[in-house]
Amino acid sequence: MRLFASRRTLTAAGVAVAVAAALAAGPGTAVAGPAPAPPAPAERVEVEVPGPERGGFAGSGHITVPAAGLGRPAPRLSGAAAETDGTVTKIVDGGPTADRLDVVVIGDGYTEAELPRFHDDARAKWGEITAVEPYTTYRNLFNVWTVDAVSRQSGVTGDPDRATVRDTALGAYFWCGDIERLLCVDQERVDAYVALAPEADLVIVLANSAKYGGAGYNERSQTLGYAGISTASARNAQSGQVAVHETGHSLGGLADEYFYPGTPGYEHYTGKEPGEPNTSILDAGRMAARHAKWYRWLGEESPDGGTVGAYEGGGYFETGLYRPTDGSLMRFLDKPFNLPGVEAMIAGFYRYARPATALTPPGTTLTGGRPAAVSVPRLTGPDGRQLSIRWSLDGRDLPHLAGRTEVRPGQLGLRKPDFRSHRLTVTVEDRTDAVRDPALARTLRTTFDWRVRR
Repeated sequence: MRLFASRRTLTAAGVAVAVAAALAAGPGTAVAGPAPAPPAPAERVEVEVPGPERGGFAGSGHITVPAAGLGRPAPRLSGAAAETDGTVTKIVDGGPTADRLDVVVIGDGYTEAELPRFHDDARAKWGEITAVEPYTTYRNLFNVWTVDAVSRQSGVTGDPDRATVRDTALGAYFWCGDIERLLCVDQERVDAYVALAPEADLVIVLANSAKYGGAGYNERSQTLGYAGISTASARNAQSGQVAVHETGHSLGGLADEYFYPGTPGYEHYTGKEPGEPNTSILDAGRMAARHAKWYRWLGEESPDGGTVGAYEGGGYFETGLYRPTDGSLMRFLDKPFNLPGVEAMIAGFYRYARPATALTPPGTTLTGGRPAAVSVPRLTGPDGRQLSIRWSLDGRDLPHLAGRTEVRPGQLGLRKPDFRSHRLTVTVEDRTDAVRDPALARTLRTTFDWRVRR
């Protein structure tokens, strides 16, 4: 088993021990001394249910499910399978982990012989995700890692029917919560594998299946810190869209924009202003007057079709809440994010990634021919736009050096003799028109300083 160091305090071994202990513990164990307290209720977590396969809606609400899934013991492996289990591979190299959004993909229901298929499925699914904006433009802000989870049996529980049971590494199963398309996992087992990879920001679990299904575990991990888990069938045509929708919650902090017509309890929203950036109790007029929520986008043509406004219905409620457009990816599969959604996703990317990496350690004193150097990822959007790179010396802009990723002291025009120490600064910034909120725009830049002497 090849292990990669994690910067988190919870180690892979610690997670694995916790998982083993949880799986080994059983009811009715004899204990000396006073009678033990009644066992605590099994932990439950909230997950989003994907919409019906033929319905088009991206989701159909949330339910709570057992965090431990079906609670079956983990499969026992031996020989070559045990050696291979937990192998970590970097399949997309965007740069240093500290400066990139790290996605960890784990497969379930793949035997040792099927691991090449898992790697192919992971690459294909990432290709589906990055076909959706703003992933397309920002694909170079990401690293993608696979972790080999070896299962004793091929496929997952509940496929092709409810009676099918498979012995798999992550305990993935359809019919979670009595909903056929809801694909759940044992979270502790998932975490045991996530902890083997470099610091994970987002987790995707691919089931070895073509059956439609998935789930969104969109709460931030309290132990490993990643933004959420999206489960999906590896070879279902819609599962990539399901995964992107779930990252709208976990990375973008977006609310669901669908609602339940005629459903008791969801007729009308009467609560306070939601915290998510894409639902509001304000109609377009009040939003514009108060400079609230997506007011900067009102009247603009949106990628998902139509004009940004305030469309009643969203956050599951038929009335009382408004959404920015009629049909974005947060409402329907096979649709783009709307303009406020794109803005939220880009801001979410930059919560985990930086627009530049310092190749020369910041704070270093540079003399002679030693350069100040940075690495800047290329954007891959259709308009060809790239990140802005600006240099300054002692706070004075150096426009002739704009766009360069390497600057030497001799290029700064310092006169001899000059024994003073000067401050050389580079600012790398994403000046995208897709982010209009000034507070968010300020998070799309990074600055490095060096001392320079002639």
